[in-house]
Amino acid sequence: MRRLFPATQDPDATTDREWEATEIADAYAYPDEHRSGDGWLRADMVSSLDGAAHHGGRSKPLSSPADMRIFGVLRALADVVVVGAETVREEQYRPARRRAEFAERRRAAGQTSVPAIAVVSASLHLDFSLPLFTEPEVPTLVVTGARAPHAGLAAARTAGVEVVTAGDEAGVDPVRLKRELVARGHTRLLTEGGPRLLGQLAAAGVVDELCLATSPRYTVGTAPRLMSGPEIEDPREMLLTDLLEDGGFLFARYRRS
Repeated sequence: MRRLFPATQDPDATTDREWEATEIADAYAYPDEHRSGDGWLRADMVSSLDGAAHHGGRSKPLSSPADMRIFGVLRALADVVVVGAETVREEQYRPARRRAEFAERRRAAGQTSVPAIAVVSASLHLDFSLPLFTEPEVPTLVVTGARAPHAGLAAARTAGVEVVTAGDEAGVDPVRLKRELVARGHTRLLTEGGPRLLGQLAAAGVVDELCLATSPRYTVGTAPRLMSGPEIEDPREMLLTDLLEDGGFLFARYRRS
């Protein structure tokens, strides 16, 4: 892996080599703004050259070892990972796992041993017998609306899952979602999508940062783009802050302008 932007005189940063997890963590450290009352919501996504967010319903065919290392580090830096219910089902999500090399860093930052997973679901059509809900080191959260189905609410509570209400209707209000999680002390937020959830968050203007891995592969097909949903009135601009490269993969970091 090597740094392409911003320019640096450090030869270690520009040499093509495998970075240590701590080096990646330093490169992707949360900005001080996460301590504000609004927290900091980071999105991490991978895209094919032709804009597909996944292939065959999963992101793995677009990924690489370097992408997975960055994915793991971004999780290790977060307080909470926000993910849509469809992505949980398609990607067969499991609880976050403890990483020894980040244990002291998380303790020093006042974080739990691993990030919580927050599943966003209006329908609560979830299998609460899965390890994500039965075996997490830090309890999994479910974020839904005030008019969520009673059967789903009962199933979640029976499974011992904390339900977070973040909307007056059945659906979830992205602004309230972020506010409710920050109120619970989760100021370093990470979302891994999918495209529909990320589209809702971005359209609402609550995404502070996008970490985008561009794969040197194309898929054709009809897979959704990174952000899926109704078109916003005007395109919104983000600022490029970092660009890394590894094996033809580009890892860009953008922040809200």
